[in-house]
Amino acid sequence: MAKDYSYLKNRELSWLQFNERVLDEATLPYIPLMEKLKFWGIYLSNLDEFFMIRVGSLNDMKDDEEHIDSKSGMTNKEQLNAIYEAVGKLNDKKDVIYKNLKNDLEYNDIHLLRYEALNKEQKKIVGNYFDMQIKPVLSCIIIDSYHPMPHLINKRLYVIVELKNKNGTSLGIVGVPRRSKQLIEVSENTFVFIEDVIANKCKDLFNVGEIDDKAIISVTRNGDVDITSEILDQMEDYRDYMKKMVDKRKRLEPIRLEIQGKLSDKVKEQLLKLLGLKKSQCYESKAPLTMDFISTLAKKYEKVRPELFYQPYSAPYPREYISGESMINQIMKKDMLLHYPYESVNPFLRLLKDAANDERVESIKITLYRLANPSKVVEYLCQAADNGKSVTVLIELKARFDEQNNIDWAQVLEEGGCNVMYGFDEYKVHSKICLITMRSNHHYHYIMQVATGNYNEKTAKAYTDLCLMTANEALALDAQAFFINMAQGSLGGEYHQLLVAPFHLKSEIIRMIDDEIAKGKDGYIFMKLNSLSDSEIIEKFVEASKAGVKIDLVIRGICCLVAGIKGKTENITVHSILGRFLEHSRIYVFGKKGQDKMYISSADMMRRNTENRVEVAAPILDADIKRKIYTIIEYNLRDNVGASELTGDGEYHHIIADVASRFNAQDAFMDLAIANAPKDRPKAKNIWDSLKGIFAK
Repeated sequence: MAKDYSYLKNRELSWLQFNERVLDEATLPYIPLMEKLKFWGIYLSNLDEFFMIRVGSLNDMKDDEEHIDSKSGMTNKEQLNAIYEAVGKLNDKKDVIYKNLKNDLEYNDIHLLRYEALNKEQKKIVGNYFDMQIKPVLSCIIIDSYHPMPHLINKRLYVIVELKNKNGTSLGIVGVPRRSKQLIEVSENTFVFIEDVIANKCKDLFNVGEIDDKAIISVTRNGDVDITSEILDQMEDYRDYMKKMVDKRKRLEPIRLEIQGKLSDKVKEQLLKLLGLKKSQCYESKAPLTMDFISTLAKKYEKVRPELFYQPYSAPYPREYISGESMINQIMKKDMLLHYPYESVNPFLRLLKDAANDERVESIKITLYRLANPSKVVEYLCQAADNGKSVTVLIELKARFDEQNNIDWAQVLEEGGCNVMYGFDEYKVHSKICLITMRSNHHYHYIMQVATGNYNEKTAKAYTDLCLMTANEALALDAQAFFINMAQGSLGGEYHQLLVAPFHLKSEIIRMIDDEIAKGKDGYIFMKLNSLSDSEIIEKFVEASKAGVKIDLVIRGICCLVAGIKGKTENITVHSILGRFLEHSRIYVFGKKGQDKMYISSADMMRRNTENRVEVAAPILDADIKRKIYTIIEYNLRDNVGASELTGDGEYHHIIADVASRFNAQDAFMDLAIANAPKDRPKAKNIWDSLKGIFAK
C-alpha cells in the first residue's frame, strides 16, 4: 500500500516556509524601519546556517538513491533540487524587499549609496580612507594556469575581477578585510559599502591588465561536521578533539556561491568549475551578501532616532519576588515561574549567587548548552566552587556553532574549581536543569530548576522561555537521579516525575496521546514547539484527530504536519507566531482543564530531540503556576497580529483581524508583566503604545 503523503510536508521545504515568514516581517507596516531591516538580516543569517547544516548534510548523501524522505517520498537529490528552486524565488523576493527598505531609509535621511553615486568630495574622503585603512591589509591574488584558486573562507566577502591583456584573460581576487566595518560613512547619514569601494579601486590594485567585469562573491561551505565519524583516541582530551573538529569545519566543501555585481557567463562558469558547484547552486543578488552593516546602523541611530526602533523594554521582576529576601528561602516557601523576556532573568541569577554564598548549600549541579559572554552563570558557579561548594557542570561541547565558546568556558570552569563533564559521543545533552542541594539540621533539602531555554542572560532578553524554580522533593530526587546517571554515562535510569530523552520522553508522550485518543471528542492536546517533524508523533496526532481529539499546535518553525485536511487532520490547528521576540518555549498539555497533565521542556518533537539528545520535560504541579501557563496558552491561541495559520493547502496564511479585535500576544505579555510587577520595581514602557496609531490606519 502506497504511503499517504497528503498530510505531510518535507522538513527542508517547511523550514524555508518559516524563513519566508521571517522575511515577510520586513514588510509589515506596524514594525519600525530598523527592526524591519533586522528581520531582513535574520533571514540572511538563517539561510546561511540552513545551507551549512541542512543542505550540507543532504549534499553529503546526494548520491544515496535508496534513502527516501519519509515526509515527501523524495530522494536526497530531489530534495536538493526542490531547495535550490525555492531559494531562487526567495532570493528575488529578498532583493525586492531590500530595495524597498533602502528607499525607506532614504526617506528617513539615511543613505546607502553605491560608489558611483558618490560626489567628488565623498569620493575623495573614501579614497583617503582606502589608502590609509584598507589598502595596506589587502592581499591581491591572480588566478590563471600558473596560480591556482585560493581557499575561499566560509561566508567571507571577496571582490573578483576579470582582467584582460594581450596574453588573454585571468581573474583577480581580493578578500574583504574581516575586521573592517562593512559601512564607511562618507558624510552625515551617508554610507558606502567597503566591498563596493574595494571593487571600484581594483584598478589601483591590479596592474596586469584592464578590468572588464567586477563583482562581490561569497562562498558558503558545508558546516555539517559529523563528530562521531572521527575516532577519538582513548588517551586524547575530549576538549582538544573538539577543537580539531571545529577547525575541520572551516575547510569543508563549498555548497553555495553568491554573486553581487556583474560577471560574464564565462567567468561564472569558470568559478563554478573551480569550486565544484553546479549552476543551480549559484545565486545572483542585487542586495548585500551579509547582514553585518545592520549592526552599524543600529548602533549609530538607536539613541538619536528612537522612532526607527522598538521602544526599549525593561523586564520587571515577577510579583512573587520579594526584594531583599534570599531566593533560596523564597523558593523553599513557594514555586516560582519566570516568563522570559517579559520577566527578568535576575531572580534565577540571584538564586545561583545566593547558592554560591549560602552556608547551607553543599552542592550545585547544572547542564550547560549555550552561554552568554560574559556569563554571570559561570561567574557564580566559580564563586560557589571558590567558597567550598561541590560544583558539577555538564557542558555540551557539540552545541552547533558554539563549540569554541563552550570549549573556552569549560576551561574557565575547570580553572575555577568546578567538576566539568562532557556529553556523550552520539547524544547531545540539550536539557536545561539545575539542582541545588542543602543540608540543615541533619536533613537534606533541594531546589530544582528546569527551563525551556539556555542559561544565557543575553538571549533571555530576546527569546520567550520559561524557567521553573521549585523545592518539590519528588522533582528534586528525579533531578538527583538524572545527574547520577549522567556522571555514570547512563542514558537510561528510572524517573518518577521527569520525562527524560532519549529513552523515556517519547514513549510517555505517545502514551499520553493514546490516553486522549481513548477519550475521543472529550480529548484535548496542546503543544507549543519550535519544530514538529518526528514521524511517530505526527502519525499519533493524525490518529487522534481522526478520533475527534481537538489538537492546538503553536509551532514557530518547521511543521511537517499539514493541518485542516478533512478526514485526516481536520481537528488540528497549527499557528506560527513571529514578532519582536523569538518564540522558544516548549509547553505540552494533555487533557482538558481539571483533568490535564502539563509539562514544560527543552525538547521539540523532532527525532533529533526525542531520540538523539538528552532532554528533560518537567510536570507543572503548582496550581498557581499552571494558571500562569494557561494564560500563556490562551494569549498564544488568541494572537491575530503576529500569527499565521497553516491550512490544508500546505501554505501559511497571515491571520487578518479588524482593528478593534487585534490581539498581539507579545504585546499582551509585556502589559501583563508590567501590571503584575512588584510596586517597588520601575515600570517599563510598552513598545506598542507608539504603534497603536499605525494599527488604526
